[in-house]
Amino acid sequence: MATFALAMPVNLEDQFAFDAVHHGHEIVLRAVSAPELASRVAGAQVDIALVASEARYLTDRLIAACDQAGVRLIAVASSEREQRYASDLGLYGIVDAMTGWSAVDALLDQSQWSSEPETSARSTRGQVIAVWGPGGAPGRTSIAISIAAELAALGHSVALADVDTHGASVAPALGMLDEAPGFAAACRLAGTDTLTTDELARIGQRYESPVGGFWVLTGIGRPSRWPELSAERVGTTVAQCRQWVDYTVLDTSSSLENDEEITSDLFAPRRNAAAVTAVRAADHVIAVGGADPVGLSRFLRAHVDLLETVSTRSVSVVMNKVRVSASGMNPHGQVTQTLSRFGGIEHPILVPHDLAAFDGAVLSGKTLVDSAPRSPARLAVRDLVTSRLVPEVDESQPRRSVFKRMLARR
Repeated sequence: MATFALAMPVNLEDQFAFDAVHHGHEIVLRAVSAPELASRVAGAQVDIALVASEARYLTDRLIAACDQAGVRLIAVASSEREQRYASDLGLYGIVDAMTGWSAVDALLDQSQWSSEPETSARSTRGQVIAVWGPGGAPGRTSIAISIAAELAALGHSVALADVDTHGASVAPALGMLDEAPGFAAACRLAGTDTLTTDELARIGQRYESPVGGFWVLTGIGRPSRWPELSAERVGTTVAQCRQWVDYTVLDTSSSLENDEEITSDLFAPRRNAAAVTAVRAADHVIAVGGADPVGLSRFLRAHVDLLETVSTRSVSVVMNKVRVSASGMNPHGQVTQTLSRFGGIEHPILVPHDLAAFDGAVLSGKTLVDSAPRSPARLAVRDLVTSRLVPEVDESQPRRSVFKRMLARR
């Protein structure tokens, strides 16, 4: 049995209240508007809030109040316009009013409210890869997408999550819609202890590729929504992703400072908490920098903060956009020598500056694996994946025939 709070027009309220009681649940709170429900939900013993998908009954403030109180929020939509309204607010728990209580029951059956604890069929623990880089657009998102694509091309199940709270850009880079951010929705479910692998598959979007597709959890569309990605929720979501796929690639923001602890309350949300949590939870950290004088300076200064934050020894340095015009003759030697002399960094991965390939990938909404498989930048990322992240792939997988290898290249 679950306890419900209702906020909807009288006709819908009578219908759903009767069905809830008929199915053994209890109505403990009724409200006439979203502000009233938001102000009362914290003090009531409510498991689920069932509200109409209208501006009067569903607002950002109500979603935040339910998240803070640990109450699961379900919207009842009577039209396509109301469904779009709930989706624009980042809500995935949406049922059709015409379907009635059967839709609510189906949604509850997918969660932990009315079923036994989920037993995961996956016996192994997935790996988490965090892609980080300093400010100045060194190419974090491009490298994160390329890493996810290369892992998927090797036959692994992969999820790419956009954890950037300052400028999420995975969705537009892959030509996906991001009205309803998937990672924020996963964090919301994690806050109510209802996040499962089935929910992740429902929330995530699929990037399809003939070489190997992967899941995508899109980022927040507006930077002002960063409080939804708290440290606890991000940590719970990442832990659940380990049970979902073989590899989870996290595209993080650049800021790792904890200065907010000085100026805010101890329990106040912190904008950089998502990036810090992602980096600390990762098994492998990919540090991306720009291969030019300004980018190298920014990277070397911020790399110290990264080493003080990570909890893993597996940190690989990737210098992106290596080119003669910015580094002079022998750019590979110049960049390698600079990193070794001023940062003590040896054996970095150097990604050539292939502007045409990356522009073509963004224009078509594809990865380098699909749009420019012979690009030198793509080959450098593939070397990173096979040598640093999954070096055992050649030994653990049986050799394929010449015909199958030709098909894989195509």
